[in-house]
Amino acid sequence: MESVARILRAGGVVAYPTEGVFGLGCRPDEPAAVERILTLKGRPGTKGLILISDRLERLVGWLAPLDAEARARVEASWPGPVTWLWPAAPECPALLRGEHETLAVRVTAHPPARALCAAAESALVSTSANPAGEAPCTDWSCVEHRFADGVDAILQAACGDLPGPTAIRDARTGAWLRGGADPEPEPDH
Repeated sequence: MESVARILRAGGVVAYPTEGVFGLGCRPDEPAAVERILTLKGRPGTKGLILISDRLERLVGWLAPLDAEARARVEASWPGPVTWLWPAAPECPALLRGEHETLAVRVTAHPPARALCAAAESALVSTSANPAGEAPCTDWSCVEHRFADGVDAILQAACGDLPGPTAIRDARTGAWLRGGADPEPEPDH
């Protein structure tokens, strides 16, 4: 864990397990590493990325204020496998939020991902470990096969029990956008 966290603190790109799939990640304040991830995936920067953390405090610098009711709704689901589209702070770079006014964020409950955020002392970019259009990796050997030359380290731990990526909800309205009780078409995050 510490060796992977050290790579993150130095500006590297890693792969790590999340609640349902492996993610590619880096510190969100490392634009060159974020660009590397987009290139590895073949993902356009306009789509935006998810940030995960072990605690909300690591995310707040990227986020605009949210009314008390909406914030309570979000916080009631964390830590847990729900990603929320939260209004982005004006200084949040387009490299993270894409062409959106929101940023996708999650306080994860998955022990390896939580421990990695804590050890790296940072929120992490979290996008599924797969080239655009392909199924996400669900184990580290798949990541090694697809991205061995593209990532600086792989955290060799297991994904959680989810059958795929986490649900996504709109923080302002509570609407389910992916997965969950009331799914609608997938957003571009």
